[in-house]
Amino acid sequence: MKNLFERWNAKTPDFWKKVQKVGLTAGALGAALVAAPVALPAALVTLGGYLIAVGGVTATLSQLTVESPK
Repeated sequence: MKNLFERWNAKTPDFWKKVQKVGLTAGALGAALVAAPVALPAALVTLGGYLIAVGGVTATLSQLTVESPK
């Protein structure tokens, strides 16, 4: 079984690269909501926090996927 460092550096399948980009986009959108220079409703700031968390986890886990040997 591969260790974490080997999995991180292994080739990521194309599908998971797309999922990773969606996760990074969600995290960036959440960061923009949380750091907005104007006062936003509390629900939007809370949503921003959730987007950061979900986006970060999604991007990280998709980076750890590897192609199966054939």
